[in-house]
Amino acid sequence: MSDARNTFEQSIQDAQNLLKHFNDLNTQPPPPDIEVLKRAGLIMAMTAWETYVEDLLQEASAARLNLLSDPQIVKFVSKRLSVEIKRLHNPDYDKTIRLFRDFAGVDLKPYWSWSNHDLETVKQKLGQYLSLRGDIVHRSRVIDPDVPNAHPVKKVDLEKAISFLKSLVEATEKAFVESERQMSKVAV
Repeated sequence: MSDARNTFEQSIQDAQNLLKHFNDLNTQPPPPDIEVLKRAGLIMAMTAWETYVEDLLQEASAARLNLLSDPQIVKFVSKRLSVEIKRLHNPDYDKTIRLFRDFAGVDLKPYWSWSNHDLETVKQKLGQYLSLRGDIVHRSRVIDPDVPNAHPVKKVDLEKAISFLKSLVEATEKAFVESERQMSKVAV
């Protein structure tokens, strides 16, 4: 298990805790002031994903760069990765696939599918969750509790997002385990 995965597990717990607090405070009808817990939970879940991607990129590229003997190449690649991470902000499908291919030498596409989630579904769901996070973070909205579906994050949305991200991290970890296995065969 990567260090990035350990950090993700701790970070995603914040989203799970917010969901638990929402559930504990929820009555029928739900008080409008607890809706913020679901929005905050989605933000925390997507932040856990972003942190995971950044940390794993750094972890994986550092391991590969340690194999090089030319300090100029190491410095160049490290600097380039640092620039890319600063620009990342929303690790969507395309950016994440490209960065892991370019800096970690790992193709995530064969691993980013699991039960009821093919590659296109994963791409779509990740994009939807990132878009929803962006809407919540960058657009304040006045919520009218009398309007059906007025809340941008439903309880089920947050539950599904957390579950999806955990599965996505698991799939990404499998890709790295397999990549390390392949590299060890080549080294022998």
